[in-house]
Amino acid sequence: MDRHLKGRRLSLILSLVMLLATSAAMGQDIRLSINKETGIYDKGELAVVSAQAKQVPEDSLTVRVFSNNLLRSTRRILPQSTEFQLFSQRIDSTCTIMVEVQAKGKESEAIGFVVAPEGFKPGYAEPADLMAYWDKQKKLLKALPMQVERKMLDVPASYQGKYTCEDIEINCLGPAPVRAYMAKPAGARKKSLPIIILCRAAGVSGDWCRCQVGECVGNAALGNGALSLDINAHGMLNGQTDDYYKMLKEGMLKDYCEHNAADRETYYFKGMYLRLLRAIEFMTQQPEWDGKRILVIGESQGGGQAAAAAGLDPRVSAVVLNVPAMQDLGGARVGRRSGWPQPIENHSTWNAEMLDKCLPYFDGALLLRHSRAEIFCEMGLIDLTCPASGIWASLNGAPGRKTVKCVPFRTHSWPTGIWRELWDEKYYHPRLAFINNYLK
Repeated sequence: MDRHLKGRRLSLILSLVMLLATSAAMGQDIRLSINKETGIYDKGELAVVSAQAKQVPEDSLTVRVFSNNLLRSTRRILPQSTEFQLFSQRIDSTCTIMVEVQAKGKESEAIGFVVAPEGFKPGYAEPADLMAYWDKQKKLLKALPMQVERKMLDVPASYQGKYTCEDIEINCLGPAPVRAYMAKPAGARKKSLPIIILCRAAGVSGDWCRCQVGECVGNAALGNGALSLDINAHGMLNGQTDDYYKMLKEGMLKDYCEHNAADRETYYFKGMYLRLLRAIEFMTQQPEWDGKRILVIGESQGGGQAAAAAGLDPRVSAVVLNVPAMQDLGGARVGRRSGWPQPIENHSTWNAEMLDKCLPYFDGALLLRHSRAEIFCEMGLIDLTCPASGIWASLNGAPGRKTVKCVPFRTHSWPTGIWRELWDEKYYHPRLAFINNYLK
């Protein structure tokens, strides 16, 4: 789960219709604002992006407007005062808009909004055999007798005697086993605990890619206690030296997201999804599970895994999707930016027609339609990695109850500086509250 960086609370004085963004930390000394705090507009509603500079700009500014994360216009302006408009328009179609301003020699500042997001649909049509394909994979997985290796781990001092944690390895179909940490309250009663599964973000060697004992045990302490699983995406060994993860990153897992992307039987993400399904099956066999609640959490690639888990296993009862990847992989087929890893746009080996035969089977925008889960989702409206358009395309097809948070100032990364304090207050803390309340 995301680690909260504590800091002083910022006194938030926001009008009902104004969201202010300060970029002084980047040396730009320009403040952007939109005229609707939520960042969500109806068709035909006037959307205004304004700017306020610390001083009158001495040189012209470059203003770029992106629609559905694709550049639509570029112009230069020379403001005559410290306050000026960058954008004012009534838009009559479903789209995301990002407005970016940049002074010469400075980093850009941007803000975004979305118009009529209920109109977003997946770029790919659902294959007629989508669920039949996955039902076959699940039958093959279930036919493989489960073999589990478990090793007790030391827990942080503050948790000793209260929680246990194990290093878990489970055999699986595909090139790698499930490898994860599992934690739970010591002495938990049978059928007393919900399951919480944390899926890891993209990459191989970073801390965010590796299972963490403290984080796994911390998740087990949420709510009134939980069966906690922290699963790494690649089935790699846990608790190894940095050299081990760097070796994988530069070797067999280099550019893994491109591996066999035109073949649904060998595509890299097939193994990742199967490991997650195997992990869920293992967790539901634990005697402490309450038989009702399975919460899957993930950010970016982890969010993509969480969406897939919800679509492929109806027992998943809730998911937290934080800027989720793997949503709307066919976005480029309908004139917008696809979700990460943008295989159509970025793949160097196969063309779009070849990819079309594989990608729909792994697209969260199609899988999530088959979910029964309650959804809490956060997206960044200036996120070029996991575009809001694709995330909305997924959410619109999901039948479960949804809580959606659009962040006009968020890129793919966590906000920093003054952004961080505002984000903590309005987006991060509500997410933590949702998780805790669900687990109680």
